[in-house]
Amino acid sequence: MSNTEKRLVDIYRCKKKEGMYLYINHGEAIEQLPQALQKVFVKAEKAMSLLLHPQRKLANADVHKVMQDLNDVGYYLQLPPKAEVNQQIENAKMPLSNP
Repeated sequence: MSNTEKRLVDIYRCKKKEGMYLYINHGEAIEQLPQALQKVFVKAEKAMSLLLHPQRKLANADVHKVMQDLNDVGYYLQLPPKAEVNQQIENAKMPLSNP
């Protein structure tokens, strides 16, 4: 990847899993992705389109990894931050309150 490489991407938010996002090349359809991803993102909503370049800072992803995955496999899957997942696990361990 060169320092001048730019790529326009569409970013989709997963409605099933908070904090999960899918980056695909602008204009490509979710239906072109592997079946497993299509099932997870069946009712995804487009969060935004974004111009990626090596100097761009992303909130929860390494732009170089995103661009590399877009080149290699055609998409990048951003999972929820680990702290959020750990909190969800802790919440799941909480005992049920008695009414």
